[in-house]
Parts: sequence; structure tokens; C-alpha cells
Amino acid sequence: MIPRVLEPDLQVLQQVFDLKYGPLEGCGWGPRMRHAHGHFSPDDWYEALMAQLVRPGVRWLDVGCGRELFPSNRALARALAARCDHLTGLDPDPTLDENPYVHERVRATMDAFDGQQGFDLVSLRMVAEHVTDPRAVVAAVDRALAPGGVAVVYTVFGWSPAPLATRLVPMALRHRIKRWLWGTEEKDTFPTAFRMNTRSRLRSLFAGHGMREELFLRLDDCRSFARFRAMLALELALLRACALVRMPYPEHCLLGVYRKP
Repeated sequence: MIPRVLEPDLQVLQQVFDLKYGPLEGCGWGPRMRHAHGHFSPDDWYEALMAQLVRPGVRWLDVGCGRELFPSNRALARALAARCDHLTGLDPDPTLDENPYVHERVRATMDAFDGQQGFDLVSLRMVAEHVTDPRAVVAAVDRALAPGGVAVVYTVFGWSPAPLATRLVPMALRHRIKRWLWGTEEKDTFPTAFRMNTRSRLRSLFAGHGMREELFLRLDDCRSFARFRAMLALELALLRACALVRMPYPEHCLLGVYRKP
């Protein structure tokens, strides 16, 4: 059983940062700039949380993993895959076959999967925004979790500027924009639905299966233009300005943990 889930502290975040980027003096200008502002990315927070949760003996189901567990932190992916007792990757997309970390591959959607209470940990990294039937997916998560197990949902906030813009942009254009902004490949872009992308919606869906919210984090996201030095500096300056006037930064992600009784 996974112990009580706590928010990652600065030490854990720094360990994940060091594993991902290496020594500060030798890493790229982007990580150095974020570090100078005391800002860890939403990916850093998710990876730090997973580093705490994945322990020896844990049976882990990663939903929608495709070819990567942590696209920006392969060192951590290797370490956690080796640490856990068993890791099942679940995804209907053929990119799952390229995933070198999972111990077992299941080509299926979550709502069609019967986990038979075989997992201590179910993670959904950047999956919730693509779900068209949230009730069916959460019911399947509940079926997959053993008593006392936890589900981790890491996703974008549905009403942030980027998701709002995504609703207006056709799929063909999304590929071009994502490639320009983040260098992603076309096979890594999927349709979005944003039907479980607020805290209240997630809490309600999991509460419907008797699962309580054990941890929730709102994670400021300064990665929209992270490939461009001047734009990243502008994003970080805006983040600081929002903090000074006690306003929420408009672009953010959600990280929630839900415990099965």
C-alpha cells in the first residue's frame, strides 16, 4: 500500500532537476533561467511526485503512456521502471510498442481495460484532456486499483489560455503550432475534449467511486514559449508580477491524487 501522499519538497524537486538536466553550471539556458527564478515546471513537479510514489513492490499502471513515461526525463523513467515491482503501459496507440520502459504493454483504451484491482498506482499523465467519457475512465481506474491504491492525474487546466486556443484550432494546424513551439512530432498530437480538466470536476468524478482527493496542486506553467529565450524571460517576469499582486498566473496545470478506500 502506498503511504500518505505528501507534496514534494524542495529537496525532491532539486533531485529531479539534477537528474534531468545535470549540474546547474552545465545545463541549458532554459533550465538555468527557470532555476534562477525559483520556478520548477509542472513536469518537474509531476516527476518529483512519481519519484516519491514509485517504491519497491509497487504495481504501477501508466495510462496513455505511448512511447515515453516522462518525455523530458528518461533517466527517471529508467530508474522508476527498475524500482517498481511491475509496470504496465496501457495505450491504444501504436507508439506504445516503442516504449522501452514498461514491463507489459496493453493496446487498449482505459475504459475497456479490466485491471482486476491489480495495481497500487494508476497514473494519467497528460491524458485527461483527451478523454471523451470521463465516467467510464474513472470507473476503470477504480476497477484497476487495489484497496488503498492511488490514482495520479496530471493534466492541463481546461480554461487556461492554451487549452482555450486549442478549442479553436483545427487538428492539422495544431501539428504545425506544436512543432514550432515545442518541436513535437505529428504522431504525438491527439484530439482533445477537456471534459475532466478542473479540480471540481476531477474531485466529483472520483468521489462518485468513493475515492477522496488526498493531494491537489495548481502548477504555474511558463513553457508556452520556452524555446525562445526572450519569451521565456517574459513569461517568468509575468509569473513574478502575478505573484506580487497576488493574482493567479493564467497558464497552469493540475496535479491531483485520489485514494481508493
